[in-house]
Amino acid sequence: MCMAKTHLSLSHEPTVKGRPRNFRIPVRDVRASVGAGFLYPLLGTMMTMPGLPSVPASTKVDIDEEGNTVGLF
Repeated sequence: MCMAKTHLSLSHEPTVKGRPRNFRIPVRDVRASVGAGFLYPLLGTMMTMPGLPSVPASTKVDIDEEGNTVGLF
């Protein structure tokens, strides 16, 4: 199970430190990571970051014969 939650607690609530007992985890959304092939629930006010492209933009950056940087824009 991959779960997007706070790193401060095993629960969804960051103010409940450590390993709380007898708690329920409210799932606010379930998203698909199609490329990786799994679903993951989102808990609380968790924000996610976008995935990276299959080819990084840095592969198009280079320096020409005159020392100018090309491929940034």
